[in-house]
Amino acid sequence: MSFSSLPGSSPSSSSASALSSAFSSAHPLRPYGWDAEWEAEFAPFAERGLLPGRVLRVDRGLCDVVTPAGTVRADTEFVVPRDPMKVVCTGDWAAVDPEGGNPRYVRTLLPRRTAFVRSTSSKRSEGQILAANVDHAIVAVSLAAELDLGRIERFLALAWESGAQPLVVLTKADLVPEAVTVSHLVQDVETAAPGVPVLGVSAATGEGVDVLAAIASGGTSVLLGQSGAGKSTLANALLGEDVMDVRATRDVDGKGRHTTTTRNLLVLPGGGVLIDTPGLRGVGLWDAGTGVGQVFAEIEELAGGCRFHDCAHTAEPGCAVLAAVDTGTLPERRLDSYRKLMRENQWIVAKTDARLRAELRRDWKRKGAEGRAAMEAKRGRQV
Repeated sequence: MSFSSLPGSSPSSSSASALSSAFSSAHPLRPYGWDAEWEAEFAPFAERGLLPGRVLRVDRGLCDVVTPAGTVRADTEFVVPRDPMKVVCTGDWAAVDPEGGNPRYVRTLLPRRTAFVRSTSSKRSEGQILAANVDHAIVAVSLAAELDLGRIERFLALAWESGAQPLVVLTKADLVPEAVTVSHLVQDVETAAPGVPVLGVSAATGEGVDVLAAIASGGTSVLLGQSGAGKSTLANALLGEDVMDVRATRDVDGKGRHTTTTRNLLVLPGGGVLIDTPGLRGVGLWDAGTGVGQVFAEIEELAGGCRFHDCAHTAEPGCAVLAAVDTGTLPERRLDSYRKLMRENQWIVAKTDARLRAELRRDWKRKGAEGRAAMEAKRGRQV
């Protein structure tokens, strides 16, 4: 049965069964990540005569969706809810009108398995979904500029929170004169990325590309990073052809222009799919408390030995975290970064959670009163 010949009306249960059987035998969407679980999830929509498809690209109310009948252009009018976290995104699996609709519409989205979300730069405290149903979050960091471990930790917090497996790729390794220096830089990043693979890669020489391709072949990968990180060049290396536009970085600061302006889903020749994203200037956390905890796993483990269960690791007696800093076991930079990301995450969550805002106000008042009492006691001793 050809999917391009499906009528617009709902088929009988027998034809729906035949539809499922035909799909199971051919699996035209298998290269895009379709599997038995997605097929089972889609079954009610197959009975209505709708086509399954994966969103390749979203642009101004329209999107490109790959279906068993080929790639179609569809209107997203029915999947534009008030909640920005539920809008259609590259990587989504969707139910689309069969051939004959003019225009065609995306009727609904299947529940997401994972989603990479950051906070927007607006004052409305909204989350922005960058990619959906992702297995690997590849954070690209250029070795043409000085490493910013704090920014890497920020990316990783969002990556862990998304449900995907993070991976840090240090691009442009060919610009580092000595291999031993690259090795040291990898080790530096590994200290900021516990439990995360770190790989030095050069798209120019091919170094590390085969290893990265093998990892990416195991599902859907999203490529993230700042402009100038070499994401588009790396994507071309993985694809084996110049699909993505590439422009030179500025010599003065190693930064680049936005060469990718939309999020695109591309099938890799060795298996798996890649979602390339525009360069990110800002990477705001969005309800990423669990992700921050995973990035700073050693601090979370140390905190279990603090005298007080709600220890803030600032000046409390019996703080195991501060003790580790004093002995040099824990770098002070790590603790400072942990505090910063935890404060930021608490702030963004509090903006959308009235109960948490009230708790924070009470906590601030309590700490303020304790500080004033300590100051008064100190003055009394000095008199």
